[in-house]
This record gives sequence, C-alpha cells and structure tokens, in this order.
Amino acid sequence: MDLGIRGKRALVCASSKGLGLGCAEALAEAGVDLVMNARGADTLEREADRLRSQHGVSVQTVACDVTSPDGQAQVIEAAQGVDILVTNAGGPPPGMWSDWERDDFIKALDANMLTPIAFMKALLPGMMDKGWGRVVNITSQSVRAPIAVLGLSNAARTGLTGYVAGTSRQVAPYGVTINNLLPGIHATDRADALDSGVAEQKGISMDDARAERAATIPARRYGTRQEFGATCAFLCSQQAGFIVGQNILLDGGATNMTM
Repeated sequence: MDLGIRGKRALVCASSKGLGLGCAEALAEAGVDLVMNARGADTLEREADRLRSQHGVSVQTVACDVTSPDGQAQVIEAAQGVDILVTNAGGPPPGMWSDWERDDFIKALDANMLTPIAFMKALLPGMMDKGWGRVVNITSQSVRAPIAVLGLSNAARTGLTGYVAGTSRQVAPYGVTINNLLPGIHATDRADALDSGVAEQKGISMDDARAERAATIPARRYGTRQEFGATCAFLCSQQAGFIVGQNILLDGGATNMTM
C-alpha cells in the first residue's frame, strides 16, 4: 500500500532502538524524511546512516535527553515544520506503591506526560497552518488495564491519554490527527529489563522468564519492532485521516477486554 506520505518530514523521538526505531524504519521505507533523536550518539548515528543508505531519505540527528528542557529545545528547533510527530520515551522503573515518593512521580510525569505535551504544543501549530499533520504517541497497554508494578507508568501515561482525548478533537478540524499506540510486550531492551527482574526475583533463567511471560499472551510470543512500526506508519498515512483520538493496542491479545 502506498501510504501517500513520501516527501513528508517526521520527528521520531527515542528512535535509535526499540519501538522508536521500528517507527523510524517504517516511515523511512514510506519515503519520509526524518529527524531522529536519542541519548546515545553512536547508536543514533549508526541507525541514521543505515536508513539514509537503505531508503534514500534525509535524516537529521539530535543526540540529547528529551526529558530535559535543553534537550527539548534542541529537538524542537531541529523539528520546526515537521508534518509528523512520534513521541516516545522509556518507561519509569517498576516497583511497589510503597516505594515511590513525590520525586519519582515528578520524574515519570516529566518523561511520559509533560515531554510529549511540550512537543505537541511546539509543533501542532505548524501542522494546523498547513492543514495536515499526524501525531502518534507511544504509550502503554497499562492505560487500558493497569499493571500494578508499573504504577509510575500507569499514572503518567494515563494523564497523557486524557490530554490527547481533548486536544485531538480540537485540532482535527485542521486536518491534524493525534492517536496513541499502546504496546504490550515487544522484543526490546525494555522487555529484557523486565524479564531480567523476574528472573532474578524467581531465581530462573532469562529464557524461562521470557517463556513464562509469552505464555500469558494469546499470540504466545512477543511483538516485533517491525510490526509496531508498520502500525505507526499507517496511522501517519493519508488513509488514516479519519482516525482521531484513539488508543490502539498492540499486545497480542494480552489485555483481556471486550472493547
């Protein structure tokens, strides 16, 4: 399918690996020029070079921490005029409700709620002026069904979801859509970190921890960054202009819900 976005320009945050990289790859394959961001410069430059070579697109890189004010300013300056925004940031650490203090919640809110909002506030006006734009926020399946040990993520990402619910309806008349992608377990560093914690806690191997988690997923496997990226690219396509303010689960059926 021709997504109809060749020649558009996209900012993809945290895109040197994992789900962010999957989104950058799929958009580059569709002919979209990129602004890629990550904290680690070496990995970021390597992946940017690969996408330039494979797809012939322009790729600008900004190595910084987008949860900091300075990092946000750098990325926003580089991304002025983009047509597509994909927000993404690593999730806060797991724990118990009794572990978290106010500073833990503030850090989670900064990374997983306030940073995406800052990018939308900065870049939505340009999209609205052009009469076309796409925003995809990578959140989590936990906004539909909370995961107890991920309480910091539950809180911050649900706050972002509420913000998007209202804002998406306000910008839709200008040809701009905002939607959220809710990943379940995918084969990424984040899954490795979670599985490592389970393995250590239970005294089992990483392979056993993965198999135990995969058995809870109806698809009986982890997702891949490629299929996640393909869904993101579709939401950014010309064909997705009537999808507004939605929360789309990509979890292999793990979230047991009727709607």
